[in-house]
Amino acid sequence: MTNPTALQLIARSNRLGADSRNTNYAGGNTSAKGSETDPVTGEPVELLWVKGSGGDLGTLTESGLAVLRLDRVRALPEVYPGVEREDEMVAAFDYCLHGKGGAAPSIDTAMHALVDAAHVDHLHPDSGIAFATAADGEQLTKDAFGGRVVWVPWRRPGFQLGLDIAAVKRDNPGAIGAILGGHGITAWGDTSEEAEANSLWIIETAAAHLAEHGHPEPFGSVIDGYEALPEDARRAKAAALAPVLRGLASTDHPVVGHFTDSDVVLDFVARAEHPRLAELGTSCPDHFLRTKVKPLVLDLPANASAEDSIARLRELHEAYRADYTAYYERGAAAARARGEEPPAMRGADPAIVLIPGVGMFSYGADKQTARVAGEFYVNAINVMRGAEAVSSYAPIDEAEKFRIEYWALEEAKLQRRPARKPLATRVALVTGAASGIGLATAKRLAAEGACVVIADLDLERAAAAAAEIGSSDVAVGVQANVTDEAAVQAAVDAALLAFGGLDLVVNNAGLSLSKSLLETTVADWDLQHNVMAKGSFLVSKAAAKVMIDQGLGGDIVYISSKNSVFAGPNNIAYSATKADQAHQVRLLAAELGEHGIKVNGINPDGVVRGSGIFAGGWGAKRAAVYGVPEEKLGEYYAQRTLLKREVLPENVANAVFVLCASDLDHTTGLHIPVDAGVAAAFLR
Repeated sequence: MTNPTALQLIARSNRLGADSRNTNYAGGNTSAKGSETDPVTGEPVELLWVKGSGGDLGTLTESGLAVLRLDRVRALPEVYPGVEREDEMVAAFDYCLHGKGGAAPSIDTAMHALVDAAHVDHLHPDSGIAFATAADGEQLTKDAFGGRVVWVPWRRPGFQLGLDIAAVKRDNPGAIGAILGGHGITAWGDTSEEAEANSLWIIETAAAHLAEHGHPEPFGSVIDGYEALPEDARRAKAAALAPVLRGLASTDHPVVGHFTDSDVVLDFVARAEHPRLAELGTSCPDHFLRTKVKPLVLDLPANASAEDSIARLRELHEAYRADYTAYYERGAAAARARGEEPPAMRGADPAIVLIPGVGMFSYGADKQTARVAGEFYVNAINVMRGAEAVSSYAPIDEAEKFRIEYWALEEAKLQRRPARKPLATRVALVTGAASGIGLATAKRLAAEGACVVIADLDLERAAAAAAEIGSSDVAVGVQANVTDEAAVQAAVDAALLAFGGLDLVVNNAGLSLSKSLLETTVADWDLQHNVMAKGSFLVSKAAAKVMIDQGLGGDIVYISSKNSVFAGPNNIAYSATKADQAHQVRLLAAELGEHGIKVNGINPDGVVRGSGIFAGGWGAKRAAVYGVPEEKLGEYYAQRTLLKREVLPENVANAVFVLCASDLDHTTGLHIPVDAGVAAAFLR
């Protein structure tokens, strides 16, 4: 059973982490000291439970805690080789673990272990970091807190900072915590309740001081023409810019995007001081490790055309890359002068792009990383507002930022990340995806790492299917009538605003009317061709434009049918439109190849189970044609195949994945039969 002290710590951590005013996602750490019976000696042993590396306070569980023996951790100062070699102390924590040890200890473990308090919190609240990054933060700390909170000058997180805070606690017996210059806050208490109360008091007191003494417009006046566009206009412009921005941000490494047009962002980029402040960059290490040291900022008014904005963004991106490369080279040269060999540059593209009047795009290796990067830049804006309101924003200098960003310990953390899935960073749009083949395909693509947009005529079912797959960081549902060009464009735009771009489209939407030639009406014919032939054309056209603008290649997959080459009875409209789709594959493969866009098709046999088409009456009609009970139709189809196997939605989904994965990256214009072997439908 979990130790009661650890249970208290988890509950406190979850409460603190649930409120973004206290700390950002995965930011900060908490700890508790207590005792437990040593299973070997049977004697009590003093332990430290502390949030491990990479965890999040709001969602912390027992598995996210590192558990260390206090006697061994407290002995480490005796072997500490000094600040120039403090990174070596992280490896020493491994020799202090108790039992299986739990999560990997973080760099901040010393801050918790060495401070003489039973409970310690280290948090990154916007109000506290505003004090920590203000030019006269030390005086502000005295003014706001008196002697209850002590100023600790900037020091890179590590063992020496733990010693510094321990000394502050020892030398200031009336203090309940500290403001850590350029970093955040630390608070402590004899009980879990006291530590939490002290943390919240520091955060609330800092916020109240900023509100009472701060300048009402710390970012200056609104720049004429930089005000926020109306919602429809700004989202339309965001969708127009998104493909190009995603391509630029993926110059070195493919990324997923996130868009926000929150009031905080729109107000910041409308104000006179935003160019100066954005250039200074973020300060708190937790911020710039996710946002990079500074954003790319478009220097055009809100009403600038999309074409002019794109042209300027290309110029600014080139300048950003040159500037970041120079930053890296300066930092690397300084590191080598210290006898260190820094990690290779990880990429020179921006993680944050600010567009006046429109909002902010943020980028990362997956949707969650991209979204969190944007959230962190909102934190940074709040910090800049607070610091400028009572003083001036003064982040840590470039040299220190480089030492954090290219820290060997940070590099080691990155190397511990799980291997990327095959479709990581790919954004997929699947039509008709609320059931059957479409849903199975969406699930398979998401399982392989893709972000998925579930497009369906029924919005409620699309949203339910997306929720079944995962959170909005993985899948979203949108309404899409594929026969309507405006509706198709709206679905593509929704994909761009949800995930920043589009790489993979599956034309799956369809329906079928089982009628003979003489029974087929013009309305029947038009309906079949509008949904599948015209619908696939509209979706492919809208998607191809995005893929061309991105410059990242892409995949378009058509779910055609064995009926595109097989002449079956009472099926004229359906089979003809499937043949149309099959030739669209060949035509588009020939046209789009120069852009690196592969176009392929899949020819399934009748997929009965889970199919919306079959459930909607098609199954009963086909069963009547073949003279079998409807519930036996799948078995009938299976028996006419060479392999005697029924074709399931998952079989088709498997083929989609294979076509879009790297093993077939030289294949385009291909149709793959997924029919268990229907000889009459062999391709020739």
